[in-house]
This record gives sequence, C-alpha cells and structure tokens, in this order.
Amino acid sequence: MTNIAVIGAGITGVSTASALMDRGHDVTLFDRNRYAAMQTSFANGGQLSASNAETWNRWATVFKGMRWMLTRGAPLLVNPTPSWHKYSWMAEFVAAIPRYRQNTVATARMAIAARGLLREKAARYGFYFDAEDRGILHIYTDPAEFAHAGRVTALLAEAGLTRRAVTPAEIRAIEPALRGDFHGGYYTESDFTGDIHRYTTGLARGIAGEGADLRFGTEIEGLRHGPDGVRVTWRQGDERHTERFDAVVICAGVESRRFAAMLGDRVNVYPVKGYSITVRLDDESSQKAAPWVSLLDDQAKIVTSRLGPNRFRIAGTAEFNGTNLDIRDDRIRPLVKWCERFFPGVSTEHAIPWAGLRPMMPDMMPRVGPGRRPRVYYNTGHGHLGWTLSAATAEMLAEAVAVDPALTPARPQRAAALPMAAE
Repeated sequence: MTNIAVIGAGITGVSTASALMDRGHDVTLFDRNRYAAMQTSFANGGQLSASNAETWNRWATVFKGMRWMLTRGAPLLVNPTPSWHKYSWMAEFVAAIPRYRQNTVATARMAIAARGLLREKAARYGFYFDAEDRGILHIYTDPAEFAHAGRVTALLAEAGLTRRAVTPAEIRAIEPALRGDFHGGYYTESDFTGDIHRYTTGLARGIAGEGADLRFGTEIEGLRHGPDGVRVTWRQGDERHTERFDAVVICAGVESRRFAAMLGDRVNVYPVKGYSITVRLDDESSQKAAPWVSLLDDQAKIVTSRLGPNRFRIAGTAEFNGTNLDIRDDRIRPLVKWCERFFPGVSTEHAIPWAGLRPMMPDMMPRVGPGRRPRVYYNTGHGHLGWTLSAATAEMLAEAVAVDPALTPARPQRAAALPMAAE
C-alpha cells in the first residue's frame, strides 16, 4: 500500500490529493484549519483566467513598485522595511526578467489545460461552484496600457489562447452594467469564473467519500526524510503523533518555504498579500446594476466576478509586507471606490473585506515536481494564479509521482485520469 501525505488543503492541495487518488494512491491530507480552503483559497477574485497569464517580471513592474512605494493605496505596494527574504526575492525577480516571454507562454498553456480538468472534477462529484461562462473582459482607459495588452495578446496566441480586441462600444455591449469611458479592451470568451472556496470544499468532500483521510485542525511540527519514506510529526489539540508515509507533497502556500527547509530544499515563495471585498447584493436594484461578465482592470490591478445573483466579488492589489494578514482600510477603500465609480447603482453598504497571502516564486512559475531527496515532492508557488493553474499542476505532479519506481499505487488507476487537454 502506498500512502502519500499532502500538506495543505487549499485549492492546490485538494486538487493534488484528487489527482494522486486517480492514479491509485492512498492519500492523507493535512491542514491546520478546521476546514478546507480557509486561507488563500477562501475569497480570491474568482477568475479562471488564461488571459491573465502574463508574468510580472518586467522592468515596468519594478519601476511602478518604486514609484508607488510611498502611496498607501497603490495597486502595488512594497513595505521598504529591510528584510533579507524580501530583497533577495526581489533580486531573483529581476534576474528572471529575461525569461518573461517564455514563462508567460508556458503559464498560459497550463491555464488552458486546466479548464477541462477542473470542470471534470466538478461534474464527477456533482457539486456547484457558481461558475459563470461569460468570458473575461479586460478594460483600459490608458492608451499605453492598451498597446501593451496587444503585445501580451500575441504571446497568449502563441500558447493557443484566443482573445480579441474590442472597441468602447463593444465593451458596453458585452457588459451593459459597466459605466465609464474606455480607450478599448480585450475579451476572452473561453475564460470563466467561479467560487474557489465552494469548489475546493466540494472536491474535498468528494475525495473524502472515496477514502481520502482528511486531517483538519492539525499542526505540522516536523518533517523528516528517511530511506523508507518521510516521517510527519503533527499535533491535534493536546495529542502529538509521528507517522511514516511513503512520500510527501508540499502544497502549503506561503508555509511551503518553511516545510521545504525541513526537507533540505529551498522553495523561495514570498507572501504577496491581496485583498478582496464581497459586495452583498441584497436589493433588486443592486442585483441589476452589478455585472455578470468578469472584468479585469489592468491599470488598477482589479478583477471582478459575479458569484450567483447575490454576491459580487472585487479583488486585487499586491502588497509586499511579509506574513502580515492585517486588513488595512487604505487597501480596501480603493476596491470600494472602484465599485462605486464603475457601478454606481450597486450599494456598497455591505462589503465584506478579506486579505490573503499569495505564495509567489520570483520567476512567477509554480514549483511542481520532486525535491532533492527521494519521495519528496512540491506543488506550490502559484502566486495569483492558483485557482487558474491548480488542476493542471496537480496532474503534472501526479504524473511525476507515477514514474517514481518506489511508489507503486495501492489501487488501479482511474480511467478518467488521463493527460491534460489543450484548447
């Protein structure tokens, strides 16, 4: 019997557990929270967006970060307080700028592949996650930003993604609720949106019903590699346990760096904070005034999703401030004002704020595959695209495990777990 420990029950961890089970492995899933998807996978922007696959490794991003450093409500905010982790991470970010093009194309290909895989799991287990198949509309008020978007569109096309330029009149036709003057936009019909928390908890229930051992409310205190596997020391309440597993997969978000160090690896994720508000559409006029098409304002770095008739999610910004999870009013206020600017008929009286830490690698590429030691694997570091990429990287990870001669599946492989489909 092959038993694999998966550390972390966000969207990546639960998707990885499911992919491993499809290939016949027994899985034990650990998370310190009482439920799945309670941290970064709780209230993100909701977009499943291959059209947002552009990596951030550009000199323009660096210059914007420097310019906005003292602007508290800026889309990108860097706390200038010295930190070796932060500044060494930023040095590696700059070093990855020459790989901007190839990494953008590779990310878009993963995002395209993830779509069908994600939908297949929802259909298999029969759960609903407020999916809206209305595409994603990028909007631009700045001609320079619109011109750059044209160059990005060429990279996305190289990856196999179709998105088209639209005029201001077409923007209004695609989303009649949107107010304001725009230079132009780009529309990706094949992108869609959904509630990441509902999806992850639905998938967790599905795999639990098929035998996954879900260990919620457990603190991982130690990971020790040995010749026969990995020993996991964990605490639940006052009880402390050590258990041997044939292999371990780290899917622990911003905690992945700490766990990797226990196993002799360096996984240089940095916690990049993002914020969201969930606007409750309690009255009929707000429901009519809120958009159904998902939006992305590239200049403000704000995304939106309609999560059923009664919720409107607005998310964005990037804050480099360590593992701080404080919800700052000066970071939430721009999201509220953005809503009031473009959707004046929506009441923001009941806007629920949230903050989460994106686990981001310096080159913006997720770390997927084996560590330095046998039986140690990683699927982490997805940054702002965890919801978009997780179904694909879970399959990539499970395929890497499948060729490990030390990890013979406990059960036959599920016939449905086949290679990723492309657009």
